[in-house]
Amino acid sequence: MHVSMVLTVLGPDRPGIVEALADQVRKYQGSWQESRLAHLQDQFAGIVEVSLPPEEREGFEGALRDLESSMNLQCHFSVVQSPKVTGKRVRLECIGQDRPGIVFAITDVLHDLNVNVESMDTTFRSAPMSGEILFCADFQVHLPEQLDLDLLEERLSSIGQELMLDVQIED
Repeated sequence: MHVSMVLTVLGPDRPGIVEALADQVRKYQGSWQESRLAHLQDQFAGIVEVSLPPEEREGFEGALRDLESSMNLQCHFSVVQSPKVTGKRVRLECIGQDRPGIVFAITDVLHDLNVNVESMDTTFRSAPMSGEILFCADFQVHLPEQLDLDLLEERLSSIGQELMLDVQIED
């Protein structure tokens, strides 16, 4: 049985960070599972799930500490158990003119309905015809079993009208 670990990595961005992480995973007979890696404001930020043999864990953790020093990174790691997943996953897409409070308004509704945000990507883009700048948010969420999807749609639609957002839910 393998051990699953989640790593978070943060530091000044430069070539070779991902390769160095992947090399350590390989050296300790690990398998790179899921990951989200990003470059934001000249910083590298990543979260990676790896699976490795239990006897390799201590060596792998030591190798990550060495990477922290040699590459000026901050690494955090924790062993995780795979949770039993029930309920349904859906995608939410929100697009509208940028204004303060959009993310809070959406996540406040999600929290109120006990919806778990599994991932969220935000960006800005130009509107096709007008060229105005639009705020775009793409959420992957996990709904509790008892949640009525119509209630979620109703609540998000209300927020959409208030903030002039187009909110789409995809099963």
